[in-house]
Amino acid sequence: MNWIDTHCHLYDETFISDFEMVIKTAIESGISKIYLPAIDSSSHAAMLSLESKLPSLCNAMMGLHPCYVKENYLQELAIVEQYLVDGKFCAIGEIGLDFYWDKTFADEQLTVFTTQMQWAIDANIPIVIHSRNATQETLNAVKPFASKGLRGIFHCFSGSLETAKQIIDLGFLLGIGGVITYKNAGIKEVVKHISLSNIVLETDAPYLSPVPFRGKRNEPGYIPIIARHIADAKEIDIDEVAAITTENAINIFG
Repeated sequence: MNWIDTHCHLYDETFISDFEMVIKTAIESGISKIYLPAIDSSSHAAMLSLESKLPSLCNAMMGLHPCYVKENYLQELAIVEQYLVDGKFCAIGEIGLDFYWDKTFADEQLTVFTTQMQWAIDANIPIVIHSRNATQETLNAVKPFASKGLRGIFHCFSGSLETAKQIIDLGFLLGIGGVITYKNAGIKEVVKHISLSNIVLETDAPYLSPVPFRGKRNEPGYIPIIARHIADAKEIDIDEVAAITTENAINIFG
């Protein structure tokens, strides 16, 4: 089976000690492509170095994560813009709104988000959205850009069926990860009622490991575990999950 991990921080320092083994395990698990979301300028070099080292496996995004929108957000945005001018990226991400930890820069987060969505339209590439404790605000921000043709993925989806339908109606995909394996998360019931054509797989490694690895470091080789839970929820063969989610990922990223 052929799998794609649409969201993985494989350049994170937690992978340094056993990087080669992680890659070996991923490939043996059938992972053919790993998409790398950007965070801010402190990690761009590591991300781009990894893409350069493994160009057939890894593809980098570019963007400014909402949790890293601080006093210097204009400088960080300028860095993102220059990268987009100078290079080719598969998407702008991960971008969005996060009001979970701190709302000090809520207005700036929205400015950064809308700016980057416009850049995605200008560059004709998708976006990958991070949204936490800001579902309606994120949907409201995306709607006018979706009407102009912007498409992408709502990363780490863990919302209600109603929210899933709103996202799908915008033409966006749902990124399903390890949370689907958590007993009380409720994502299985949502996945049961939506089409596979609206889903892509992700790990968000090194975060949000699926059961039975919850609490430990996540890695791309765990994608089949996530897929098995989707197959169980929808009462379909795991081969179908592999085929359709992989096609969805290829279609969105090109």
